[in-house]
Amino acid sequence: MEIAITGAGIICAIGNDKQQVLESLRKGESGIDTMKYLSSKHLELPVGEVKLSNAEMAAMLSLDADYPHSRTSLMGAIAVRQALSQAGFSPDGIHWKGLEGKKVVLISGTTVGGMDITEQYFERMKTDDSLLYLPQSNECGKSTVEIAQMSGVQAECCTISTACSSALNSIMLGCEMLRRGEADVVIAGGSEAMSKFHLNGFNTLMILDRERCRPFDDTRAGLNLGEGAAFVVLRRDSDIGAAEALSGGNVLAYIGGYGNRCDAFHQTATSENGEGAFLAMTDALNMAGLQASDIQYVNAHGTGTPNNDITESRALKRVFGATMPAISSTKSFTGHTTSASGSIETVICLLAMQHGFIPGNLGWKHRIEGGITPTLGSEGVQLNNVVCNSFGFGGNDSSLVLCAEKPHRVAGPSGNFGVKEKARAVVDSVEELPALKEFVSPMESRRMGKLMKAAHLSAFRALKQAGIDCPDAIITATSRGMLEISQQFLDDIVSNDEELLKPTLFMQSTHNTVSSSIAIRRHCHGYNITYSQGEQSLEWALRDARRLISTGKAGNVLVVSFDESTPYFESFARRSGETLPPEVRAESIVLERM
Repeated sequence: MEIAITGAGIICAIGNDKQQVLESLRKGESGIDTMKYLSSKHLELPVGEVKLSNAEMAAMLSLDADYPHSRTSLMGAIAVRQALSQAGFSPDGIHWKGLEGKKVVLISGTTVGGMDITEQYFERMKTDDSLLYLPQSNECGKSTVEIAQMSGVQAECCTISTACSSALNSIMLGCEMLRRGEADVVIAGGSEAMSKFHLNGFNTLMILDRERCRPFDDTRAGLNLGEGAAFVVLRRDSDIGAAEALSGGNVLAYIGGYGNRCDAFHQTATSENGEGAFLAMTDALNMAGLQASDIQYVNAHGTGTPNNDITESRALKRVFGATMPAISSTKSFTGHTTSASGSIETVICLLAMQHGFIPGNLGWKHRIEGGITPTLGSEGVQLNNVVCNSFGFGGNDSSLVLCAEKPHRVAGPSGNFGVKEKARAVVDSVEELPALKEFVSPMESRRMGKLMKAAHLSAFRALKQAGIDCPDAIITATSRGMLEISQQFLDDIVSNDEELLKPTLFMQSTHNTVSSSIAIRRHCHGYNITYSQGEQSLEWALRDARRLISTGKAGNVLVVSFDESTPYFESFARRSGETLPPEVRAESIVLERM
């Protein structure tokens, strides 16, 4: 069984659909420009915005243009509709013809979710009950549900939040679900809107360039933030009948292989030799049954930051050596679209494969000492096998191999191993948190918020019970993520008018902060992922853990579920008539092979 991509949709700074994106890539036209749609004071920062207002996107989807829709949801729905149409499905009222009777799953990667709306009304939401219907910060799962609703898709929804590797991990999960018969059609990708939250966050880290970014250039000074969405339709090749192929459901490419690894080094920096990136690319090639010399092109993560570009260069040299393929970063076209970058760049790879060209690395002039030399682009090439890299905060590194033909893979782990629970630990009171000193020094723990402390305490207790120091895989689940930290950063933005903000708040605000922090402390380079689908988050995490163990890809897995409340959130819940959440709760479960 092979997994095929039968449809793709994209909207980003260089185009509102595949044709526009293709033309921009071939002409070498960047979409990075002066900020227009995001209301921020930092107009000195060039960005890669989608060239449409919220009202224009709402009109494209036949939605109420006056309703405060999140750009994350609007862009996602536009890309999903494009992907389904190319895959041979057609809109039929509020449904899609051809999806009837099929188990459809929509998997989206995002980090900020509806933050672009939350931050607009943040101060008013604290007291104005008329705004209770608006999305609350950090509830990423609601964005995926909204994308399904806006695009008219009836599907099981799942949200992955591993920072900048989120969308690529969504595609990987979709493939695994199809292989296991858990879905018939998967729509996978990611969507991320520009927000003052993460624009200011990256700015506090001093990694935003005041000029157009120059990935892999010796004069590089940082990244340009971007926004956008892209989704692909995934099917089992055996499910694609002749009639569907005639109606447009043709195979664009096959998923050759993929790898998800953790760099386990630092929350926002990469290890000197790019260990996580090296492992992810190696796993992807091994799964595809390919040698390094079989790859014709790598779409690099290539952010333009001093740290990423040299460490990714080292990882690429470790993987490809003397058989280095053409390499470029397309973020100088689109900006860094963060959680959506993996799927946006997957679609760019598909366009390159279908039309026989390699996108250029815009702005490159000066070689980094010890770095790779990226291509400035070429036409008339045949791309049979392509690698797409996507690396996130916390060292969540993922790589994907796309193949023009069915891969001749080496058989990987197989079987149907039993799964049992080895240990479980719950922390549901702040009074328990001082016990963390058994595992973490007071000097380190003083920099942690209550949720980080609770999650680490439950995780380390469960691992101690199980007699495991470094688990094969770490999977976390959260409905709202690092709520207290994120709200503190929002308050910081408001009270200090986007100036002199605290970088440590932003560094700990991503949903995957817990999973990566545990990996860093225990030096775990294995599979690492975070689910954020409301109350279903833990269910998704446990399904993934059981899948890893039963297929032989892991002998044991640590699953950590965590959430917290804040005075603001409690006020919101009380006023909307919802059940008050606990102040803090973390539950860790160790599963292992029977």
